[in-house]
Amino acid sequence: MVLRIAVGGIHTECSTYSPVLMQPEDFRVLRGDDLTGAEYFSFLPTEDVEIHPLLHARAIPGGPVSRAAYEGFRKEFSEKLLATLPLDGLYLAMHGAMNVEGMDDAEGDWIANARSIIGQDIPLAVSYDLHGNVTQKIVDQIDIFAAYRTAPHIDVRETMERAWLMLVRTLKTGEKPGVAWAPIPVLLPGEKTSTEDEPAKSLYHRLPEHDRIDGVWDANLMVGYVWADEPRATACAVVTGSDYQAAKRAAEEIAFSYWQARQEFRFGPVTGDLDDMLDLAEKADTKPVILADSGDNPTGGGVGDRADVLKSLIIRGFEGAVIGGITDRPAVEACFAAGVGKTLSLKIGGSLDPASPFIEVGAEIISLDDPGPAAERQAVVKIGGNTLILAARRRPYHNIADFTRHGIDPAKLRLLVVKSGYLSPELQPLSNPNLMALTDGVINQDIEKLTSERRVQPIFPFAKDFDYTPVANASARWR
Repeated sequence: MVLRIAVGGIHTECSTYSPVLMQPEDFRVLRGDDLTGAEYFSFLPTEDVEIHPLLHARAIPGGPVSRAAYEGFRKEFSEKLLATLPLDGLYLAMHGAMNVEGMDDAEGDWIANARSIIGQDIPLAVSYDLHGNVTQKIVDQIDIFAAYRTAPHIDVRETMERAWLMLVRTLKTGEKPGVAWAPIPVLLPGEKTSTEDEPAKSLYHRLPEHDRIDGVWDANLMVGYVWADEPRATACAVVTGSDYQAAKRAAEEIAFSYWQARQEFRFGPVTGDLDDMLDLAEKADTKPVILADSGDNPTGGGVGDRADVLKSLIIRGFEGAVIGGITDRPAVEACFAAGVGKTLSLKIGGSLDPASPFIEVGAEIISLDDPGPAAERQAVVKIGGNTLILAARRRPYHNIADFTRHGIDPAKLRLLVVKSGYLSPELQPLSNPNLMALTDGVINQDIEKLTSERRVQPIFPFAKDFDYTPVANASARWR
C-alpha cells in the first residue's frame, strides 16, 4: 500500500511591536517540485509514501503579516490541499509565532482550515519552533506535535523528521496518537533560555527521557514568543503519545520543572547597556570581540534598520569594527548609482521604521554585490575607520559566508557587530569574547517594560507573586 501524504505550511515569527508589515514578497514560497526538491524537505522520501507538495511559505521574522498576504497564502494552500484529496495524512511545517493583522491565533486558523478540508479521519502532524505559541484550538486539530529542542536551532531537520516519522508510524501501524499540553505562565526571551546555558540545557536534555516512557511518543517544552502581545503568548509543555494518562503526566512534569526553574534563567553572554559593552570592546586585547545588537535582531522579529550602534562607534572614534549589517535599500541604491571608489553623503537607518535612529555620514563605497534582483543587493562602505555592510532587504548576518562573500574574515577583526541575540552556531566559536548589548528596538530584551495590554495575566516575569499547578489538557480529537 502506498501512503498519500500532503506537505505544506507557513513559517515565520512576528513582533507585534513592529510597525513594518510583512508582505508576500518577504516570503520564500515553495510549491510543487520546488518543495520536494528543496534541501529543507530532503528528508521526506520514505518507502511506500507518495508525497503531495502543497505550499510552504517561510519568511525571516519581522512585524505582523498583512491580512491580504496571509489570506492569499491560505487560499492557495487550501485550493492545493483540496485538489490532492483523498489523502492518508497531512504534515505541516510551522513556526508557531506568526501574527496576522486582526487575528490572535493565525496558526490556529491555518491548521483548523486544513482540518476542515481533510476531514476528521486523516492524521495531521505539525512541527514547531520552540519559540512558537500554542493554543487549545491548535491542539484540538492535530494528532502529532514535535518542536525544536535546541536554541540556537541546530535540530530543525531532526525535528521535522520526528514529526514526519510519527505520521508514517501511525499510518503504517494503526496506532492512534493524541496530544496533551500544559500551559505554563512564564514568558521569557530566547536569549535567556538558550539550550547552551543552564537551566534550559538540563531541562531540554531530559526531554528524551520522557520519550522512552510507554505510551509517550514525543515530549516538548515550548518557551513561547515574548514579543507578541497577544492572549496565547505563554510557555507550555506539549506531548504526543498513545496513552493519554502517560502523556498527561509527562506534560505536567515538564511544565512544573520549567516553572520551578523560572527564577534561574540568565543571559548567557556578558550583557549590559550599549555604552558598557563598547567600553569592554575598546579595552579588549583579544579578538574578535563579537557584539550582538539584540534589540534589532531580524531573526527575532527586529526591523534591522537601526543605526544607533554605528552612531555610538563614530562618536567614540572607534576604529576596526565591521557592522553586519543595516537594512537600508535607499542607501544601497545610492551606492550603486555612485559606483565603487566614490565617496558620498548617506542617510543610514530608519528606512523601514520611522522610529529607528538614523545617521548622516560620509561613506566610501568599497564594494557592490549584485546577485540579480534589486532586493538582494548589498553594498560595503567605509565610514572613518569602520566598515558597514548595507542590505537592500531585511536579513541577518549570522554565518561566516555572509562576510567572506565581501572579502571579510570575521576571525581577524577587532570588533564584529551583528544584529543578533545569542550568536549563531558559526559565530559563537569565533567570539573572544561575545558581548550582548541590551539595545532598543521592537524586540527589546527588557521585557518587563514592554507594553502588555493583551497577555493573559498573571504571567512571570510581568507578575511574580502567584502560585501555579500544572494541569494538562487533551486534544479534542483524543477526548
